[in-house]
Amino acid sequence: MRSLWRPRFVVAAALSIGIAGVAAGMPAASPAATGGATFTNFEPAGLKTFGLNEGGGSVGTRCPGAGPSKCYNTAGEPAIRADELGNFYAASENGLGAGTEAWKSTDGGRHFVTLPSPDAGSTSNDTGFAPGGGDVDLAVGDDTNPAGYVPLHVASLNLANIDVSNSQDGGQSFLLQPAAAKMVGDDREWIAADDSHQNVLQLPVEGGDKVCISYHDTAQNISVDCDYNGGLVFPQHSSAIDTAHSFLIANNVIGNLAIARDTIEGDATKGNHNLYQIFSGPQDLAGTTACGTAGTCYNVVYMGVSTDGGVTFTDHVVHLNPNINVSYGHQFTNVSVDRKGNVYAVYSDNHNIYYSYSTNQGSTWSAPARVNQTPANTAIFPWSVAGNAGALDVVYYGTSHSPAPGETPDNYPMSAAWHVYFAQNLNATTAGSTFTQVAASPINHYGGVCESGVGCTGNRDLYDDFGVAASPTTGLASIVYTDDQYRADNTNNPNPPSCTAATTNTGSCVHTAFATQLTGTGVY
Repeated sequence: MRSLWRPRFVVAAALSIGIAGVAAGMPAASPAATGGATFTNFEPAGLKTFGLNEGGGSVGTRCPGAGPSKCYNTAGEPAIRADELGNFYAASENGLGAGTEAWKSTDGGRHFVTLPSPDAGSTSNDTGFAPGGGDVDLAVGDDTNPAGYVPLHVASLNLANIDVSNSQDGGQSFLLQPAAAKMVGDDREWIAADDSHQNVLQLPVEGGDKVCISYHDTAQNISVDCDYNGGLVFPQHSSAIDTAHSFLIANNVIGNLAIARDTIEGDATKGNHNLYQIFSGPQDLAGTTACGTAGTCYNVVYMGVSTDGGVTFTDHVVHLNPNINVSYGHQFTNVSVDRKGNVYAVYSDNHNIYYSYSTNQGSTWSAPARVNQTPANTAIFPWSVAGNAGALDVVYYGTSHSPAPGETPDNYPMSAAWHVYFAQNLNATTAGSTFTQVAASPINHYGGVCESGVGCTGNRDLYDDFGVAASPTTGLASIVYTDDQYRADNTNNPNPPSCTAATTNTGSCVHTAFATQLTGTGVY
């Protein structure tokens, strides 16, 4: 699904914005709700590393505020997480062989400081394949270490294997494991972390986090490997596809991996620490035969659930669409878990974003409810973060363009203007509840958006995903996203030389930007 390499590009981000919208919680008619959140948009600095010009900054550069010669980058397809202290960590990829950019905010996402590249050490560990920089994902631990920091874990592809870089000092330095995956041919990895609960294999534990990665191996099985010592060895290996669903091997689109953290005192589900792996695929063997590996019959959303620390998984159906021509195999199905242990699945049919919820640890699921609403008439690339019980934030790229029969986002006209949208539901485990919706960014792309990974033939400037996190100390969100627009007059978004008015909306202007929530309700 994902390109193992992408070209190098640069440019700027956005401005402060707060656009109120409406959203419906169900596909059928239901009361709409307006949103009042406001956001500030800006671009962080990239690093000059690996002999490449990825940006004008250096370690410690603080943006916005460092000036136009510093606060730009050339990265895309970013991810973001927040730790329990309220720090935000973000990373974005420069493409395989070009390394990973990383940033940290200690002021609620209003400014980000550039960190050392997490996978820079791979230059001396994976000769011929290094450094990493493909398919970046992040995870944070669930409590502080003796030094007072919440551990940080960053994963990226290096072609030979998966780089997992671990920091115990708040991102000031990283210890690299350049061969985390136990299976060969790995692609599109995800990472999640917890403390060392459920050490089922009775492995030696030295006090580090439990860290797990999931990925596609050569057979396109979904492998899950775990480590109980802070992401150093990964000795535990399993498959997220159980034997009853073996027909899904080589016929699935992988989503992210999440670990439950049930922290509400007195709650009966506290401490289950389940692993959840979401993916899409066909309904049965007949669907597999009809679809092959093309993904055209991926009309089912599945959730692999492990209650034994990732040793074994049982796959449950989240949603089955009886129309086999509907596919949820678009980047990417997404799972998040709130503090009570409620689980949320978010997915796209290439037109709308839907979510389902489970209040019994993924065993059964609610009917799908639509998240996006006008003016986001088309919505793609969902990501979510859950906070307190029933509180859910969802982000997506949205446009007011409605598809004509047979039209997909890949061939949308240049008049289709895309924004980052932010939707919120504080009662997401209540059937018929509604989402608020706001545009969190200015226009970040025009025209078609290709969602076929390495098979893309159209515009792929937005690549395959982006993300949102929420601060446990304020409840407010910070979104990290990809932008390909030239911006002539914005001090928070300087334009490097390779991005001009003539090259806007092309790869020459691709960069990572932030949209941080300033006002409105939080999920914590």
